[in-house]
Amino acid sequence: MEEQKGIGVDLSIASREMIEALISESGEPSLFEEILKANIKRPEILRLLAESPYTPDNIREEAAKILQIPVEVSALLEEETEEAAAQRTQTLLQKIQGLTVAEKRLLAMRGGREARSILIKDTNKQIVMAVLDNPKIKEPEVEMFARSRSIPDEALRQITRTKEWMKNYGVLLAVVSNPKTPAGVAVPLLYSVKIKDLASLEKNRNIAEAIRTTAKKLVQARKGR
Repeated sequence: MEEQKGIGVDLSIASREMIEALISESGEPSLFEEILKANIKRPEILRLLAESPYTPDNIREEAAKILQIPVEVSALLEEETEEAAAQRTQTLLQKIQGLTVAEKRLLAMRGGREARSILIKDTNKQIVMAVLDNPKIKEPEVEMFARSRSIPDEALRQITRTKEWMKNYGVLLAVVSNPKTPAGVAVPLLYSVKIKDLASLEKNRNIAEAIRTTAKKLVQARKGR
């Protein structure tokens, strides 16, 4: 479990709240297997695996076999109602609030979209940066994160270092429009911004003067062609 050691979390002693969050959020089959192997002697965690509708069938069956209980036929993932989804998000938020920093980092790196949307707002920059390292993160999420006024400038810098993300115009525009983005990072990106958006940036009093000035010059230069 090299990855666990690298981020300071041992799944064999991780809190129940942590395991519950991973089970409901990950959707990563290999992680369920890791949880099972690490918790062979923890009946409460095995029961979580056996009863959760999110657990892959083979893992659920193995957990039930170890516990010597029938496989839960009712443990099937039904289509979630809007109300149930909202309740699950609230429950997940409550669980996350009780996690250690190391547990939050693991969830940030391996959890699902709901966990990422919560942890990107964490006051600990390590947690925010860990969210950006999650391999399941999608460009629409990155764009949303890049628009956030609460995201630290280090995270905005990290976003700009990922070439695939920056090929997405929505992400690019979100970064240059964010008041938290340092001028030194945003100005070089302006050359890839469309003229109508440059015109808006020129009038945006929330961003750095250097960004507005450069946007104005680029607008004038393009109109003069």
